[in-house]
Amino acid sequence: MAADHAPPPSSPPAHEAPLRVLLPLVLPALVVGVGAGLLFLGISALSEEFQDVLWHDLPDALGIGGYSSLWIITMLTATGIAVGLVIWKVPGHAGPDPASEGLGGPPLAPMVVPGLLLASALGLAGGVSLGPENPIIACNIALAYWLGRKAAPAVPGAVWVALASAATIGALFGTPVAAALVISEALTGQPGPGSLWDRLFAPLVAAGAGAMTTQLLAEPSFDLGLPPLTDPGWGDLLAAVVIASAAAVFGLASCYLFPYVHAAFRRLRHPMVMLPLGGLVLGLLGALGGQLTLFKGLEEVKELTSSVGAWSSGELAKFAVIKLLALLVAASCGFRGGRIFPAVFIGAAFGLLAQALVPEVHPAVAVSSAVLGVLLATTRQGWISLFTGAVLASSPAMLALLCLASLPAWLIVTGRPQLELDKRGNALR
Repeated sequence: MAADHAPPPSSPPAHEAPLRVLLPLVLPALVVGVGAGLLFLGISALSEEFQDVLWHDLPDALGIGGYSSLWIITMLTATGIAVGLVIWKVPGHAGPDPASEGLGGPPLAPMVVPGLLLASALGLAGGVSLGPENPIIACNIALAYWLGRKAAPAVPGAVWVALASAATIGALFGTPVAAALVISEALTGQPGPGSLWDRLFAPLVAAGAGAMTTQLLAEPSFDLGLPPLTDPGWGDLLAAVVIASAAAVFGLASCYLFPYVHAAFRRLRHPMVMLPLGGLVLGLLGALGGQLTLFKGLEEVKELTSSVGAWSSGELAKFAVIKLLALLVAASCGFRGGRIFPAVFIGAAFGLLAQALVPEVHPAVAVSSAVLGVLLATTRQGWISLFTGAVLASSPAMLALLCLASLPAWLIVTGRPQLELDKRGNALR
């Protein structure tokens, strides 16, 4: 027994120990990365095909305008009924209340995954103002954890969670940089062996594999085609600071309203009441806002920014307000989806509104700063907000402006309610 407590006679040198720990994780990280990317692409392709059927083929066959007010109201209400049926009848009930779920989280039971994917795909195809990120990350975590614990029970469960989270974020954004920023932010202040890069090694491999999978098969792009900012000046810095701060205040409005709207829908209790009513409200909002305020918002934001100067300030204000309300209702009534992509549309509309009111503001400064502010308010993810704002502008000169603009915007949002609730329905801060 004494030998059991003695140090191993042939302990590896300190500089070799990380190598022996990290190398065996490369293959699992690659497998998780590719699998996460394929699941994301599969659900995206399925929802896009179904979207074409619902919004083009079917109304054409019926001789109805695909984006007429009547069709928008009908389709969103029908989507609420369909998702309500999934949540009510499918095993696992499509997971927990999404209002209390952020990016990632503890692994769900495998039986939840089919219902959650189905509810998410129906919402994406039906025009609900939510993105795919939260359900896809949750499903990839559940599958990676379940399969990983069976294939390699010696590997800690937290490793599979980190690999799946990083892989999915890499797949969603088409680059591992976003995943590295999110994971490093999550690791801040957490004790653990090795350096930060040792702990990031395997998640970065998974994120790179996920990103390459989507790049090779789908070639995603977040470039909005805005004119690049080549020579920033003091006026650009002032505009970035003011717009980011104003957008943060605008985004915070949804955070303050969220607990009350969520509580109102929760009083209805049954998903076959909450979801159809929520779909009807979304349909009315969509009929008022038009086609651009539907769906997750990524393709719509590209259309919005492709004609800078063509939209009136009134139209842009309408887009921003209606999309904010649509995100608030969709997240409150039980639709499964994420908040990042709709928040990008809200920020882009808000930024173009600022640019329409003050034409001297550079469009890239206006859009990137406003997206930064809205994302800081709604996600409280500093790095991902900076990254998204910089990527949308596709201009290296914007990065310094956004870093400085994020400081007053962060002071506005920190300690305020988040667009996420605890299990009792109270806003997180």
